[in-house]
Amino acid sequence: MNIVRNLPGPLLIFLGALSLSFGGLIVKSFEGATLWQILFWRSFFFTLTVLAFLIISYRKETFKSFYNSGLPGFLGGIILSFGFCGYVFAMYNTTVANTNFIISLQILFLAIFGYFFLKEKINTLTLISIILAISGVLLMVGNSLTPGELSGNLAAFSMPICFAVLIIIVRKHPTVDMIPAQFIAGVCSCFIGFILSTKIMISTHDIFLGFLAGFFQIGFGFIFITIGARTTPSAMVGIIMLSESVLGPVWAFIFVSERPSIFGLIGGAIILFAVLLQFYSLLIKNKKSVSH
Repeated sequence: MNIVRNLPGPLLIFLGALSLSFGGLIVKSFEGATLWQILFWRSFFFTLTVLAFLIISYRKETFKSFYNSGLPGFLGGIILSFGFCGYVFAMYNTTVANTNFIISLQILFLAIFGYFFLKEKINTLTLISIILAISGVLLMVGNSLTPGELSGNLAAFSMPICFAVLIIIVRKHPTVDMIPAQFIAGVCSCFIGFILSTKIMISTHDIFLGFLAGFFQIGFGFIFITIGARTTPSAMVGIIMLSESVLGPVWAFIFVSERPSIFGLIGGAIILFAVLLQFYSLLIKNKKSVSH
């Protein structure tokens, strides 16, 4: 574990984004598992991965880490679990490209929530970014007329919204360790998958994919990002995380021949441009605060 912690922060962020980018490909590769069965097994192996990480990191202090995270950590875990559910639902019902592009909106939701809950001002560039992002989303969602794909696109919004709420909680309580919250999120989403599944047992092939999704994809992904974010500037974290939105559709195209619609690509390009514009706005804001 010390080897991982000693790696440069930006490299860990990229490795985390790379791991997360395989989520759509894995979900699309399940043979017979239902949406909720996928959620259960993915969450089950993710929970075990996070628990192992907590035990290795905290050892005898593992239970104390949950106590120290307190109510903010518990609420953060509950909120994140809804994001996990929305992610799987979206990947199951719409294209990987659409889901990844919508997920990249998290920084814009963060700006909006920051304005309402933290009284943070929205500058002109941020406002332009929000308008552009809304235009891109309307282009993507407006051309997804089938009920399944439309519901998948709408469900994809749960991930950036939940992530933004999670960050607001962290900003309100900056000393909270969010690793225990990830364990709570895994347990809750696992429970939701269990309740909504007619049966839990699936083929060995699909259980193995659940293991890949829980252990390598989101397990390693979130752990790498959590560690790397401690030593990496937030603006850089956001920019590196965009690689997930770019690589996810590439893996789906190469391995399962999923072709996003032309409207999805155009809308996604507009969203990515809006997100980059917001990053530029944050960089300007940080430079001004440093100079003062």
